[in-house]
Amino acid sequence: MKHFDPNTQLPFELKISFDKLLKYYEDLKQTGDDFEKAKAERILRLQEPHSILRDGFDDESTLKEHQELITTILQDTFSDALTNNEIKAVSLPFQNIIFNSSERFKKIVKAAGDGFELKIKNLPESDLYIIACTIILNFHYGYDLSFKRPFLYEIPDEKGVMRYYKILYNADFTEVVPKKNAPKVTQDDYEELLDNFDNLDLWKEKFPPNSYEFKGFVISNMFDVTDDQSISNIKSTLIGEAKRKDKSFMGDFQNIFSSFLGIKDLKVGFSIYNKEDDSFERVYGEGIESFLLCDQDHLSCKNALCDWSYDLIINQKQFFSVSNVEKSCVDKEEMPHVSILNKQGIKSAILAPIADKDEVLGVLEIASEKPHVLNSIVANKLIDVMPFIVSSVKRSKREEENLIEAVIQQECTSIHPSVSWKFKKAAKQFLIDQHNNDGNAMFQKISFEKVYPLFGQIDVKGSSEARNLTTQKDLLLQLSFANKILEDIPEHLNMPIYDQVRFQIDSYIKEIETDFKVDSEQQIAAFFHKELDALFKFLLAKHSELKESIEDYFSKIDSNLGMIYYYRKNYDDTIALINKKMSSMLDEKQVDAQQMYPHFFERYKTDGVEHNMYIGEAITKEDSFDNIYLYNLRLWQLQVMCEMENEFYNNQHEYPMSLDVTSMILVFNQPLSIRFRMDEKRFDVDGTYNARYEVVKKRVDKAFVKGTTDRITHKGKITIVYSQKEDEQEYMRYVKFLQSKHVLGDEVEILELEDLQSVTGLRAIRASILYTDKEDQKFYTYDDLMATLKQ
Repeated sequence: MKHFDPNTQLPFELKISFDKLLKYYEDLKQTGDDFEKAKAERILRLQEPHSILRDGFDDESTLKEHQELITTILQDTFSDALTNNEIKAVSLPFQNIIFNSSERFKKIVKAAGDGFELKIKNLPESDLYIIACTIILNFHYGYDLSFKRPFLYEIPDEKGVMRYYKILYNADFTEVVPKKNAPKVTQDDYEELLDNFDNLDLWKEKFPPNSYEFKGFVISNMFDVTDDQSISNIKSTLIGEAKRKDKSFMGDFQNIFSSFLGIKDLKVGFSIYNKEDDSFERVYGEGIESFLLCDQDHLSCKNALCDWSYDLIINQKQFFSVSNVEKSCVDKEEMPHVSILNKQGIKSAILAPIADKDEVLGVLEIASEKPHVLNSIVANKLIDVMPFIVSSVKRSKREEENLIEAVIQQECTSIHPSVSWKFKKAAKQFLIDQHNNDGNAMFQKISFEKVYPLFGQIDVKGSSEARNLTTQKDLLLQLSFANKILEDIPEHLNMPIYDQVRFQIDSYIKEIETDFKVDSEQQIAAFFHKELDALFKFLLAKHSELKESIEDYFSKIDSNLGMIYYYRKNYDDTIALINKKMSSMLDEKQVDAQQMYPHFFERYKTDGVEHNMYIGEAITKEDSFDNIYLYNLRLWQLQVMCEMENEFYNNQHEYPMSLDVTSMILVFNQPLSIRFRMDEKRFDVDGTYNARYEVVKKRVDKAFVKGTTDRITHKGKITIVYSQKEDEQEYMRYVKFLQSKHVLGDEVEILELEDLQSVTGLRAIRASILYTDKEDQKFYTYDDLMATLKQ
């Protein structure tokens, strides 16, 4: 006796039973009309000797043995008049067991050919058990737990074309009964299961295998949804990233469109719409064509379309068809899109805008070498698929933008938003050149002419000396620890080598205290690593009385450096914290500055924070620049530098080490050109004349006041370096204005600087900074300054 599939483990035992349907006939025998009563009585009489049809069975032999009687019992669930129209069958769920099907269903399965196995397409075997449990929760416990999903059959027709059928189940004639070993499911159990769909072990705990009995049958009603599935295939082909990158993408896509529209040998193309230039551009990808562009990379929309078609595509965002391209070429003049289609041998076409709300993204081009097959009636079918095409184009657009960003990152490193437009343009051209030249392409030069530079820095005062001092302290500390260990060696264990090491330690201590040199740190570090470490490990192994002091020594050693890193760590942590706070503050203030007028900005950390700014028409790409924006940015910079000084000294107690800072601004009153250096991944001045600015910027903060040993930068003061008298006049206006606002103090000096390499005649304004609470600080604009001067 062959039972149903024993490999399918379920929480219930499956049995075919007609008990619920027979009970319906019992009720009909009492309440129906004469005809219904006679029919019910006949069916019940025929079934009565075969109690197994009520009790249920789970073997195929019983099904075959009673097939004729079962057909009679099920006669009311099928209509002879509709048997060639309805796609219908009686089945047992979770098993490939179908009986008493309609004639149309039989024909569909027969057309699929020998060996075809009917199987639900989208029902994962891993989910079967849990879905069966949800049936128990609904049927037996009365919960309203929705587990319905659109199940499909894939069945090829006689031509081998795959067709899709959606399945709807009628479970009116089923019942679920718990066995004696079935645990009772509580409300708490139910709520726990709601959040654990994927936890199969939990479901099996609440619903052990075969702990329930499923009796009855289901009626499957099927509907041909091939058109809907074709649309779904178009969607998945468009959206699937792997598919779109595959070389066969366009071939597959054209075949799907041919199936969807019912037209053989269609061609599909795309053009991207560039709103900024009002032009169409080619989509670069394997086999992707553009019939509007033909063999061109880009084309003005006015040259690709006539006025009528331009208005329809770009403004009204409506599609149109040309059902007879050849005839339209003869009958109508000045229709460039028709001419270019005819040139390519296209006889009929549909052009459809790919539009998202108010934005046109591109044009879908469908073409055929046969006249009339593509027309306005066929074009209306595109309404169902255009949303998916729009979604795909939007995604491709985002991917292109990401790819452009990736090229920029690779070729240029991180780019400030104010100049990113030019890098994106160059990156886009780079991709086109790569495609046209088999991967051989050069990234274009990126430069901006006639921009005004601004430079400022807040620098840690005496950072080199502070670093050396902390290094000396760490070395002396470690040498003293080592010396103490050697002094503690018992006299009877002493050896001459220990005396030699002590002598070396004393020599290094003297050198650090009296003549510390650049290479002293390296020499002493080598002594620690090569000699002391080996010696102490030897003593640790041989002399237990030294264990505690040697282990204490090694516990103080930094595992990465192999040396004591205490005072230097305080220094490094302080520098890092200063840089972090100053950089964050500068970045935060830059957001407001960009709102005043867009400009290039970069900052970088040294022993402090430096920043470069460039402002000019070449950066904004707009004819809107005026010197007023430069003056405003200069005043903004001066105030920010003062506020950064305030931020530092008001919070100096938070730093591990006490350090001071100095601030400086460099003024350059002539516009210059900057160029992005690909090798260094940064902007630099372009040209020999402009190089003077870079020389000054690198050297000026270490310069002295002429005829003295006084550095131009001082703690508590801001230094403004310049070379022209008009610069002095301009910045003195700013200084006096900020004095009136209690940002700067009364002490102001005009200084002459010593000559730098190839640079003479530099001067500086040095003004004292007033330190106030953050709440009292306010930013003033150039308009505020001018209003004050008028008073």
